[in-house]
Amino acid sequence: MRRTAVLCLLAAVAGCTPRARGAGDGAAVPAGAAPTADELRRDLEAFAADSFRGRRSGTPDAARAAAFLAARLAALRVEPAGDSGYFQRVPLVRQGPGPAARFEVRGPAGVTTLAMGDALVPMPTPLGGGPLPAERVADVELVFVGHGVPGAGVTQADLDRVEVRGRAAVLVAGAPPGTPHGRRGALEGPAETGRRVQGLIARGAAAVIVLLTGDVARTVPQLARQYARIAEAGDLSLAPSDSLRTLPMLLLGDAERVSALLPDGWPSDRRPQVLAGRRFGAELDLTVTAVNVVGVVRGRDPALRASYVAFGAHYDHIGVLRAAAPGGEEAGATPADSIANGADDDGSGSVALLAVARALQEGPRPRRSALFVWHVGEEQGLLGSEYFAAHPAVPLDSVVAQLNADMIGRNAPDSLYVVGPQAAPKGQSRLLGDLVDSVNAALGPPFLINREWDSPNHPEQIYYRSDHYSYARRGVPIVFFTSGLHEDYHRVSDETPKVDFDKLARVARLLLEVGRAVGERETRLK
Repeated sequence: MRRTAVLCLLAAVAGCTPRARGAGDGAAVPAGAAPTADELRRDLEAFAADSFRGRRSGTPDAARAAAFLAARLAALRVEPAGDSGYFQRVPLVRQGPGPAARFEVRGPAGVTTLAMGDALVPMPTPLGGGPLPAERVADVELVFVGHGVPGAGVTQADLDRVEVRGRAAVLVAGAPPGTPHGRRGALEGPAETGRRVQGLIARGAAAVIVLLTGDVARTVPQLARQYARIAEAGDLSLAPSDSLRTLPMLLLGDAERVSALLPDGWPSDRRPQVLAGRRFGAELDLTVTAVNVVGVVRGRDPALRASYVAFGAHYDHIGVLRAAAPGGEEAGATPADSIANGADDDGSGSVALLAVARALQEGPRPRRSALFVWHVGEEQGLLGSEYFAAHPAVPLDSVVAQLNADMIGRNAPDSLYVVGPQAAPKGQSRLLGDLVDSVNAALGPPFLINREWDSPNHPEQIYYRSDHYSYARRGVPIVFFTSGLHEDYHRVSDETPKVDFDKLARVARLLLEVGRAVGERETRLK
């Protein structure tokens, strides 16, 4: 099955068939009990294990991590709140062709598959937020337009006579044979090729394939190598709106390697013509369907339960790193250990949210509802939280506060950073900060709150570096809890045995009690 189908199936199972707690879920916890070190350890040992391979967004490893969270929520009977059970689908795109990229020509002799890289590559996508090329073409006719300019026996009338609308147009870059030397330079330049491509776009081509010859054809494998490096990095971004994909698919190819795209008599036959009986199909495999994991514990007050205290963490990490080169080091990887488990970042926040959800589900429940969101793609640029804030499962103006937990299980036992009360704009989080201080003071022993990073101008820019920012910039009061950076940050050494579970339980309890306090308020925090 395709990955999206697997995710939907997991969502249906997790969201529709919750099971009772059993021996596989660990020891039973008394109703309403605060988060415990034992339950946090149990979940983190599973969640940050090598079997999840670092939970990198866009991989099956992250999908399995999301399924793990959904199964825990189902066992707790937390209400699903995604668009597919506990899952909110987040459309992402790769920065280059994916592993399933394909180019095919169907003809009388059967199907010819053109190799990505050796034969064809996408043209680099222009930056700046303008129109984008299509990422797939489904079985369209092929039309050859030669060099796209008169010459070598081809007239302008010959070019105008060939219909390109709805077809894949094949254009040979450069100048036709016999072009005078004084004019050849102008016709062979990239600006002139771009002008011809624009003309084919204006005529409604479904795809434009520019074939290169001679030394210039070396551009194709060079671009292919660049795309391979991009694929290895695994960089993703939020998928643009389909309304932006108004350009045809744009490809570059090596004319010596793609005879299926050329007339049978090439290079002698350079006439513009429909390539009879041949059809072209392509898929760049750019789209990746990732998921946020979303659940709700309903509040007890009929008048306030339609408003929410949001709890957030990110469940993704940076995946499997390349092993260190002999005599060197890369991001902490070694040949023996290349999995960046992300036990603290942000396994700690992810399992803390499970414990908070369990405590609220077992009661007593606050007046307002609790919204739990495990975001995907934080490590790629806050992708999951940005998508959720733009496409919320509940109206965003019904979220009275967002409490973000990211890296909360390390460093000195009594230290905790709080970010947001001073850094968020227009004082929107100051009252929430006061409430955090009040709740913290009532807990024993309280944390020693460090506010060093609570500024939008701090050199570390911590305020902008985790998921709370996607909510804060839309006016939601936020507070970000973190125990801070450490020597294992984004290294394979960020592993479960280094987490202080007693501290993690105390931070989880602070999250729980702040959430309760916000959830019991009659009025909003701004």
